[in-house]
Amino acid sequence: MRASEVRELSLEKAAEKLEDARESYFKLRFQFATGQLPDNSKLKVARRDIARIATIVREKERAREISQ
Repeated sequence: MRASEVRELSLEKAAEKLEDARESYFKLRFQFATGQLPDNSKLKVARRDIARIATIVREKERAREISQ
């Protein structure tokens, strides 16, 4: 997911996307461990997506704290 797409979401929706991404990464790790994941690069992409979304969620949380 692109950063611009995540930035358009509300804080709550972005947090939901973060949880979905973490769940997806968890499933990918199990597939990798059992040898069912043919493309290992999906793990790297999933980690980067999680980091990207988490960064944006934190930015939104900080912006909300500052504005209050």
